[in-house]
Amino acid sequence: MHTPISELITQPEGKTLEFKRDLSSPKNILKTIVAFANTAGGHILIGVEDDSREVIGVTDPLDEEERLCNLIADSIAPRLVPNVELVSIGDKTLLAVEVYPGSQRPHFIQKEGLIDGVYVRLGSTNRKADEDLIAELQRSVRGVSFDEMAMPELSSEDLDIEAAKIRFRKFKPLDDEEMLTLKFITPTQGKCVPTIGGMLLFGKKREYYFPDAWIQCGRFIGVDKAYIFDHIEIHEHLPDAVESVMLFLKKHAFRSADLSEIRRRDVWSIPLTILREAIINAIVHADYSQKGAPIRVSFFDDRIEIENPGILLPGMTIEDVKQGVSKIRNRVIARVFRELELIEQWGSGFRRILREAKDLGLPEPQIIEVGMRVRFIVYLKEALAIEKIEGITSERDAQPELRPELRPELQPELQPELMQVEKIESPLAIKVTNILRICDMGMSELAEQLGHKTVSGELKKQVRHLLKMGYIEMTIPDKPKSKNQKYKLTAKGRAFVSLKNEDINHGRSEQ
Repeated sequence: MHTPISELITQPEGKTLEFKRDLSSPKNILKTIVAFANTAGGHILIGVEDDSREVIGVTDPLDEEERLCNLIADSIAPRLVPNVELVSIGDKTLLAVEVYPGSQRPHFIQKEGLIDGVYVRLGSTNRKADEDLIAELQRSVRGVSFDEMAMPELSSEDLDIEAAKIRFRKFKPLDDEEMLTLKFITPTQGKCVPTIGGMLLFGKKREYYFPDAWIQCGRFIGVDKAYIFDHIEIHEHLPDAVESVMLFLKKHAFRSADLSEIRRRDVWSIPLTILREAIINAIVHADYSQKGAPIRVSFFDDRIEIENPGILLPGMTIEDVKQGVSKIRNRVIARVFRELELIEQWGSGFRRILREAKDLGLPEPQIIEVGMRVRFIVYLKEALAIEKIEGITSERDAQPELRPELRPELQPELQPELMQVEKIESPLAIKVTNILRICDMGMSELAEQLGHKTVSGELKKQVRHLLKMGYIEMTIPDKPKSKNQKYKLTAKGRAFVSLKNEDINHGRSEQ
């Protein structure tokens, strides 16, 4: 035992520790051993009351040790050999079982079979693994990440290669060889097909194949989810989604000016650096094989929670994460984020977050496993009640900053569109373009963002006008009346929002 028993007894039960009074319920002990082996290893101390931590010991220690070893050998497959020891505490003897992460995962209870007998450890409980998690355990043993797998039924035409080239423009040319290197595509059966990672990053129909590969953002009133104040859905390509989430968070924060230096410096009421790092981590480490819920960002009065599907990878604990231990779940996505300079150094993210929080005088951020998800909690220095957020000093302060890729000086290919920008008379139409710079939205979402109770005839008219002008386009052009229809900015629309409205509507009228 590397950790002294006397120290283990003082700790609470958790992902890597469990107490048992005796061997009267061996099935539960076997489940825990399997769960430890499939997750991050752990210790079981038999002969300790789990509530009071009273050391009561075991009767007939040698017989109980032999019985337990036989149960493990006969009941668990593939074969598992934990370290079982007799340990003396005063005049009592404990059975101490140390389970190591299994090298032949998934381990399972033989009587229950591979489908129903696989367990993983979540907090202080054992959870039966579903089919997707079993596949994840199998991939972890083979050293294959989910996003490296080929999608042989697709072709490279299913990737939005032009969007990928624009995103990589500042870093490197994205030719066929580079796409193979980055594993956007991979050779399969004599042809090159997209990888899962390629589709997740730049797939034209990403959500058709991965319905939960998007991000849900909400601003709630108070400290729970009883009342929602605002929300958006972000369906952009994953590298672009980072800035869209940050825009939503900024929209519901407020900023002040620090004039103590020569140049004005904006001071935000939320820790932007920490939140950006946490959002990137959630996107890179999400388990996209899971079905049921997207990445979620929840903004409360006192904290912001970022939650992604998937528990920590086998062999990883929360303490490992805090220490900077890094295991990559999605190698293709992580590599691309690194190439785009969204990730600086493997494993440095959480340590940088902790350091930043300490420097800002914030409570230490928390990371927990909730169900089959990982939740990262960033606590705010001061509570931001809705009424305080609404007390913005000017309309300009309320506007989110443009994403870097929308700034004209960073987007040379938009220069032709800049020359074609036409005058817009309707203030409502201008507001619609400003809203769509955050993310794609449907008609009802636009009305909600505008503060309208219903979709007005005037809103429909202006949307039609913007479509005709070529400022926006439908996300489902083949089905214009689809209930899932959303609108997004075109290149011409992006050029428009990259300029100040007054420059377009007043400056051009003077020419």
